[in-house]
Amino acid sequence: MHEETVSAILKKEAIEYIISLPCDRTKDLCSVLLKEFSYITISREEDGIGILSGLSLTGTRGVLQMQSSGLGNSLNALMTLPFLYGLPLPILASWRGYYQEKIPAQIPFNEKIPDLLQVYHIPCTIIRKPEELHLITSVISDAWIESRPHVALISPQVWEGGEEKPSISPPAVRDRTVSLFYQGVFRQPVMQRADAIGILASMMTDELVVANIGVPSKELYHARDSPAHFYMLGSYTQASPLGLGIALGTGRTVVVLDGDGSLLGTAALPVIASTSPDNLIIICLDNGVYGSTGNQCSPAFDTVDLELLARASGFRNTCKVHTPDELKDEYKKARRGGLSFIHVIIKPGNRAVSNIPLSPHEIKTRFCAEVWKNNKAL
Repeated sequence: MHEETVSAILKKEAIEYIISLPCDRTKDLCSVLLKEFSYITISREEDGIGILSGLSLTGTRGVLQMQSSGLGNSLNALMTLPFLYGLPLPILASWRGYYQEKIPAQIPFNEKIPDLLQVYHIPCTIIRKPEELHLITSVISDAWIESRPHVALISPQVWEGGEEKPSISPPAVRDRTVSLFYQGVFRQPVMQRADAIGILASMMTDELVVANIGVPSKELYHARDSPAHFYMLGSYTQASPLGLGIALGTGRTVVVLDGDGSLLGTAALPVIASTSPDNLIIICLDNGVYGSTGNQCSPAFDTVDLELLARASGFRNTCKVHTPDELKDEYKKARRGGLSFIHVIIKPGNRAVSNIPLSPHEIKTRFCAEVWKNNKAL
């Protein structure tokens, strides 16, 4: 009964997407929401911050549902994406470590969450009883009116006494055959990242572009600035999750300029492949190093093949390119539609470019105006 109350509130607030990393205290709620909404299951809470931020940029309403311990895992993403840029991001968090908690590891962090959120000026509404579930409405409204994150901390006590729901049952049959013939050939690279970005920028028309943090964003800005570019100033690992959210909220082609280091640090690739928006192109600019921090080698330099990782995650359209002509050809193919992953092998090195002379608010405002113009987004 209480789970249906939450579902009704979310429908009334025009919520379309539930981004979820389940908690055992809310398994019945998950069962209800899974049937009523577009439901995306994630593997890392911070990826949910990225996906929901992307949806918010297009004006599409969603909520992030997780247990409160995930706030610790995603705090940096929370502060450097929705908080920094001013994006509506309502969170329904099952408050662990607070009420009849039996797992000792849940207590040290979770019992201090209200104080922690206060320190970071993130609004927090505590819901302790079923009669207070209506406060979810104000959490969502405040997030959208004030363009900021707002956390609803929901005590496990809320779900006591309600009618127990049948647990979610996986499909009866899981039989499948995975057949893969793959030979990843790495040749000596001839381009640096700025060269590849310059080529892509010269070919872009009306694409929406998410540029990874650090030097990649600056190199794109100096190659070709556009209101259609979302320059990330923080949130390491969140370029591709952000791109997924944007792609789900618009019909326009979305291009993510990501890197080997950040893609190795996220669990988003399987989520993206499972969701499979046909207007999303992930471009992995792989120089094998952490280029913005001094060229320390990443595992991609001589161990990991990012294209193979994308294939293993469920991407069907993948390729590996080394030269300008190869990059041009594969980008043209990707623009025809279908979820694509382009693995660009490049040399280490950064172009000497200055910082982007735009504030987070300016980046967001002009990007949103570009997304919404001519009603193309929704």
